Amino acid sequence: MRMKRLKLKGQSSTAPMVLMTLLCLFLLPFVGWSQTDSKISTDVDTLSIKIGEQIKYTITVETDSTDVVHFPEGQTFSPLETVEAIIGDTIKNNNRVILQRIYALTQFDSGAYTIPPQRIAINEQPFFTDSFNIKVADVAVDTTKQKMYDIKPLMQVERSNAELWKTLLWVLLGLLIVGGLVYWFFLRKKPLTEEEIVALLPPYDRALLELKKLENSRYLIQDEYKKYYSELTDIVRLYLEDEIHVSAMESTTGQLMTKLEMLKDAGELKLDDETLQQFQNILQTADLVKFAKSRPATAEQDRKIVEQIVVKTHDALPEPTEEELLLNEEYLEELAKKKQRKRIYWAAAIFAGLVFLGAGASIAYYGFKQVRDTVFGYPTKDLLEGEWVSSSYGFPPVELETPDVLVRQEVKLPPEAEELVKELQSFSYGSYVGIFSVSASSAIYKEEKDPDFSAAVGATLATFEGLGLKNIITKQEEFTTKSGVKGLKTFGTGTVMGPSEDQSKKAKYTILSFGGKGFMQQVVITWEDGDDYAEQIVDRILNTLDVKTQA
Repeated sequence: MRMKRLKLKGQSSTAPMVLMTLLCLFLLPFVGWSQTDSKISTDVDTLSIKIGEQIKYTITVETDSTDVVHFPEGQTFSPLETVEAIIGDTIKNNNRVILQRIYALTQFDSGAYTIPPQRIAINEQPFFTDSFNIKVADVAVDTTKQKMYDIKPLMQVERSNAELWKTLLWVLLGLLIVGGLVYWFFLRKKPLTEEEIVALLPPYDRALLELKKLENSRYLIQDEYKKYYSELTDIVRLYLEDEIHVSAMESTTGQLMTKLEMLKDAGELKLDDETLQQFQNILQTADLVKFAKSRPATAEQDRKIVEQIVVKTHDALPEPTEEELLLNEEYLEELAKKKQRKRIYWAAAIFAGLVFLGAGASIAYYGFKQVRDTVFGYPTKDLLEGEWVSSSYGFPPVELETPDVLVRQEVKLPPEAEELVKELQSFSYGSYVGIFSVSASSAIYKEEKDPDFSAAVGATLATFEGLGLKNIITKQEEFTTKSGVKGLKTFGTGTVMGPSEDQSKKAKYTILSFGGKGFMQQVVITWEDGDDYAEQIVDRILNTLDVKTQA
């Protein structure tokens, strides 16, 4: 166990004036003596561990019981990681108190590390502990007993279709709801109304039923003779049109009687002269009621005569031939098909209207591009909304989260670079001149010297130019990872030249450079300018990026 002790004395005020001395002596019986000395000690249980083992780092503070003490919080022991902080014992002795805090620290990379001084505040006055040098050793593996195996190749993993199935289920549910509504309101056979049932009856049955309704009406009780005779003549005229196919509704009384006489003479209508005369008298009476507003006393009798005329006309008609019956059946089938087609047209129109309204509302709310890309798909949108991969690449490792796994690349270094670089590991996804790409690389030099960021960035920009990127604009600023590691961010735009000027497109790039003695790490991201999905991908990658600076 190693222990270091630090004694810190608070500052006491000395009054040179006699008046102040007398005042202190006067107050002494009331306030007593104040202990302002505070003692801080730190110790670790070991200075050497193996990868993954823990160190117990203890801070002990002895101070006045009225003092306010603040211990370190969070990841203040970097490059070591804080596993947990345990509040130790608190011992009180009169007006003194001893406070103890124990921290469990670890590290998962081998090497030599320094626990930095820790800040303890007593009454807002800062004090700092001494640092400790820690060695983290690899776990020794006996290769004579433990067999060594080659690195396994990358495995192709099928992309999860969970989101696709969820989308398809929602679409299917929506189609089922729309289809159900269309069937219920347009395609299903609805119960016929009374008017539809009457309309489907044969002309003879329909005429008798209408005459029966007229008999039970209140027209005569209410002296509405005009309505009564209008319905009476309409019933018989419509019957004649449907049954013997004569234009009766538009004909005057004289014209209609002439047509009936002609049908009788031709042998197509076997009615006696008395029946025709009765029918003519009823039509003339109806004309007088309509135009002269007369009130005949034979209204009920006229209805009965019309009923007899309908029956006699029906009996006088020859029986329909098989050909006529077949034509009539075909006509009814065609009529049913027309109604069905009409329903289908209405259903299709309503469905198209719903789709149009839904598309319009979606475009108004989300925007045309968002709706278009959702319906037809867009590569970077699929990447953004897909299943991301969080991994560590190379050594020293580069940790980041990407839309897809980065694949190891075999890089052939030029002779001048081989003289400087001991090992280079490179991983990438996509192409620099494609719609989106991201790559990560780690290089270890043969000499322990600081990396040349400018030369590395220049080489990457030269690669861009070799792939056809022109008019490159470059900016630089400092970049800090989520764990606080600082690096250089080089970013800007360029133009990817196409076969013609119209096919050229603008691209954006970001180059992040990190490193230390004897090594360098670099992350390069390229994407099309104006691609909002790619911008979100880049932001997410940068927010998850982290590097280890211990080679």
